[in-house]
Amino acid sequence: MSTALTCASVNKTYGRTAALRSLDLTLEENVIYGLLGRNGAGKTTLLNTIAGGIYADSGIIEVWGKKLAKGELPGDFCYVRENHKSMGSARVIQALNYASAFHPHWDWTFAHQLLDTFRLDPNKKIRQLSRGMESLVGNIIGLASRAPLTVYDEPVLGLDVLMRERFYKALLEDYANHPRTILLSTHLIDEIAPVAERVYILEEGTVLLHDEMERIHMSAHLIRGNTDAVASFTAGKRVLHTEGYGRGTLAAIYGELGEGDKQQARESGISIESLTLQKFFSYLIEGGN
Repeated sequence: MSTALTCASVNKTYGRTAALRSLDLTLEENVIYGLLGRNGAGKTTLLNTIAGGIYADSGIIEVWGKKLAKGELPGDFCYVRENHKSMGSARVIQALNYASAFHPHWDWTFAHQLLDTFRLDPNKKIRQLSRGMESLVGNIIGLASRAPLTVYDEPVLGLDVLMRERFYKALLEDYANHPRTILLSTHLIDEIAPVAERVYILEEGTVLLHDEMERIHMSAHLIRGNTDAVASFTAGKRVLHTEGYGRGTLAAIYGELGEGDKQQARESGISIESLTLQKFFSYLIEGGN
């Protein structure tokens, strides 16, 4: 499998603040990735660095195996930013026309289908749109571009539940027919779970965890039971969080459980539940490991 994007030991500081710290990230061809992290974790700085909007202080960024020089824009790339205020005076159709000129794989038939799907007036000016409708303009560009490497920064910001579902549905259906590498940066953590195949979690400018979404589902557990039994069960395991309740203890752990573990849990009266991605994220960030 080819590599679409590589970031190796990327650093970026603003004064005394380290926005990116020795960050390593690899995106393989034809995979959907989620990029998660709380505000200030470095997500947007990373995306702007990849897109050439800002320059890294050190490190290497390669797109399709080509090292990017300072100020060089990646090829075969579409970056859907969080806002589109720079196009405020343009009409929606003008913004699409402008974007189409930069993307050789652009599909106008698909773009018009998406305008209908999202009920977006092509003759309306960008500055007249709500925050959610403005997001949809960027999303249509990202989808219709069919760029081999497509990056979204908060693509569903301001959208209601129905429109968010329509966006994810359109993305997955088109990805199935036209595979490419997609990176979705979002704060809506549980919504990304059915969409992303792999996830990167950032904290304080560096990668805290990188794993397959399926493995996270299989490995993130919530353990409940007698305090001594829970302590014995979690010994040697990666514990993200513990808290007491009455005479018992609750523990969040990360790691696949074998049949021996499950047998021990049954014999000790311990219950095992799956953690939601949101809870896993919270415990991982709070625990810092």
